[in-house]
Amino acid sequence: MRAPAFWDDPTGRFSLAATALTPAAWAYAAAHRLRWRLTRPARAPIPVVCVGNLVAGGAGKTPVALAIATYMRGKGATPHFLSRGYGGSVPGPLRVDRSRHTEKEVGDEALLLAAVAPTWVARDRAAGAELAAASGATAVILDDGFQNPGLTKDVSLVVVDGTYGLGNGRTLPAGPLRESVAFGMQRASALVVVGGDAPPAVPANVPVLHAALLPTADARTALAGARVVAFAGIGRPAKFFETLESIGCTVVTRCNFPDHHRYRPGEITRLRAEAHAANARLVTTAKDWMRLSDRAGIDVLDVTLEFADTAALARVLAAALPR
Repeated sequence: MRAPAFWDDPTGRFSLAATALTPAAWAYAAAHRLRWRLTRPARAPIPVVCVGNLVAGGAGKTPVALAIATYMRGKGATPHFLSRGYGGSVPGPLRVDRSRHTEKEVGDEALLLAAVAPTWVARDRAAGAELAAASGATAVILDDGFQNPGLTKDVSLVVVDGTYGLGNGRTLPAGPLRESVAFGMQRASALVVVGGDAPPAVPANVPVLHAALLPTADARTALAGARVVAFAGIGRPAKFFETLESIGCTVVTRCNFPDHHRYRPGEITRLRAEAHAANARLVTTAKDWMRLSDRAGIDVLDVTLEFADTAALARVLAAALPR
């Protein structure tokens, strides 16, 4: 599904639709708060770092989780990832094997995470954390799950796309928020702003970590200055197209697909033909790459996330790092 346009517009131009859905949004938010009040969270035997967000759609959670794992390993920790395996058919808990599992089984995000650190797919997050600890993890990085009350989080990072912010500021279905800003931020250890500025609605007492999503050196070398036909099925495809332009690519065609879209052979054939006709290279994101059954002739724009202040990051992650 694609998000409705009125979710993205804080000016009120589409306020009639949002206003009509406000009673449903109130009910949704109330049910979410009630779920938290009625759930007794499990405590994992090792620290849990949750990387989540407040809005439906892409905010950069997976790149943040990957960067956190790399940072924690540099500080002597042995982090494992824990994912629900969104889009996959396997409930888990199981450890992801990239040589055996497909995105249809474990989801595209779990395959990306497993390239960096041991990754567990478990819809029962507490069971997944137990297995990770038994397998040698000193900490678990929970990719998404901020709205799930089933597991106690020692550190909770809320990721925000600084160029998008919080949309129209309303909860589902009147807006993109999974919960109210006030209810979510009272559980946050820090806000991670990827590009741009922190939304003004964020409480002043919540630490803000600024980060940037940058093309890798290899991606710059491989794609700089190229003519490209770009396609993406992610939450915020505009960021992908802008990143290509930032390294000098001429983006001949921008092809948007719904988030987590599973590509049909005919769609890829059409994209290849379009790139061939335009004398351009066909390029996509690393997450989309995981969902392709035929990858021949398709380039990937690999990116990495960098924190502006690693000392501030260390303070936020202190509870999950070796002492």
